[in-house]
Amino acid sequence: MKRLHVHVSVRDLDASVRFYSQLFAAAPSTRKPDYAKWMLEDPRVNFAISQRDGKPGVQHLGIQVEDRTELAEVYERLRSAEGPVIEEGETTCCYAHSEKSWIDDPQGVQWETFLTTGQSTVYGTDEIRPKSAKLSEAPCCAPTCCSSPPT
Repeated sequence: MKRLHVHVSVRDLDASVRFYSQLFAAAPSTRKPDYAKWMLEDPRVNFAISQRDGKPGVQHLGIQVEDRTELAEVYERLRSAEGPVIEEGETTCCYAHSEKSWIDDPQGVQWETFLTTGQSTVYGTDEIRPKSAKLSEAPCCAPTCCSSPPT
């Protein structure tokens, strides 16, 4: 079963953890010095916050899948969508090992599709990522991807 993913950049992680723990009536399932994540069932969402990007707000949205069959299904949808798909493949991001791809919606909102394959003791890298013909700002562990920066 697929799960919606939302990643928000925050200024004050501790204050944000307190706020979202109250809002979700649950403690984060993962808590690191620069990152927290809630794996909620109601609503079914992977909600993450971090201090990786200095600009507060939604960094990106995504669809997390539970197995390779769902991943193939979602990847097929990406290929059918309008716009370039960045197939990042296996990577380490957000204290997890994943296989992922990215696409921008028509407004430039980055969408990540991914399968988590294991946990990591490190956040991951913000090194050079795959690039398409168009460039955008790359928050978090998103690739430099699919659309032009806002003007």
